Parts: sequence; structure tokens; C-alpha cells
Amino acid sequence: MIDLYTAATPNGYKASIMLEEIGLDYNVIALNLAAGEQKSPAFLAINPNGRIPAIVDRYEEDFAIFESGAILVYLAEKSGQLLPTDRKGRSRVMQWLMFQMGGIGPMQGQANVFFRYFEEKLPAVISRYQNETRRLYQVLDGQLAQHEYLCGDYSIADIANWSWVRAHNWAGVAIDDLPHLQRWHDTLQARPACVRGIAVPPRPPRSDATIAGARQMLTR
Repeated sequence: MIDLYTAATPNGYKASIMLEEIGLDYNVIALNLAAGEQKSPAFLAINPNGRIPAIVDRYEEDFAIFESGAILVYLAEKSGQLLPTDRKGRSRVMQWLMFQMGGIGPMQGQANVFFRYFEEKLPAVISRYQNETRRLYQVLDGQLAQHEYLCGDYSIADIANWSWVRAHNWAGVAIDDLPHLQRWHDTLQARPACVRGIAVPPRPPRSDATIAGARQMLTR
């Protein structure tokens, strides 16, 4: 059994989609981020950085893994799925995984914050992060013009990038004129494991309290 500590965020969805893809039994522990449950001593013992997702592999003497990219690689290696074993194939997937971890995640994450949550609207800051997110989307679109999936075959690189791209509207970034990215986005959106993965954990109804909680997290 895998224990999955998660919340309804793009990084959280990466782990739940992967678990759905590979078919491992897992137990969901949903953390209330607005309440600061990710900073509890019990969770910090699993992830010292106090962020979701994290997993504990009960099959492997309660081995804990944090950082969403590391979780994807661990589960791919454990299951023998969605990560090539040849050196070049593996490197290609790792490059596009790192592209998401080092580019799309940080840039789109900041676009989300300043476009949606930050009380003071700062047009130059919003534009900076939206434009960089858009540039990164164009890089994906160019790659997908040549490949059905980012590395030819479906892989953890697709899971990682799609988990963020699917939320492009929330960051205020359009993809309508990026046809290859849109085609790929729609393909994954219809994929059964992706559909199941983004339903984990169930997302609570959005409310003023939810927005207030998200704003509070910016200062933690």
C-alpha cells in the first residue's frame, strides 16, 4: 500500500494520476493547506519542506518520498512503467520532467498567485509571469508538433506537464492558438487515469473562506 499525502493542486495531481496509471493500491490522506496541516510535526517528519505531495511506501519499510518529480520517478522505477530504461530514452523524459519542475511549475505558480490570490494587483508582475508561462507553453507546442507525446511515448513527463497546463485558465494564459498543445491537452484530459487522478482528493466547493485561506498561505 502507498500512503499519498496530497491536496487539490497541480503537483498533487501528478502523484495521484501516476498512481492511477500504474494501478498500485494507495490510501489518500488529504491535507488542509489553508489550515496549515502540511506544517504539522507529523507531516514534517515525512517531508521536511512541508509541501504536498508526499508518499510513504508501506511495501518498502515505510519509505517516504517527497517532491512531486521524485515521486514520479520512484513510482515509474518501482512499477517499470512510463519511464524508458535505455539511457537516451530516460534522459529525454527526465529533460521534459525537469522542464516542468524548473520552468512551468514555478512560473505558472507565480502567475496563479498574482493573478488570482494576491490582494494588490500588480500589472507588471502579473504580465511577467503570464508571459513567461506562455513562452514555456510555446516550447511545449513546438515539441508536440513533432511528437504525439512529449517524448514520443506517453511518460511521466506528460503527466507532470499536463497537470499544470490543464490549469492554464486559472493562471490567465490561453492556449487556443497553440494547436499541438491543445491537441495533447485534450488527449490527456480524456485519458481515464487522468480523469480519475484529478478527482483525488475531492475538491471542496470554492468559497470566500477558501480564497482567504489561499491568501494566508502566501505568507507561510
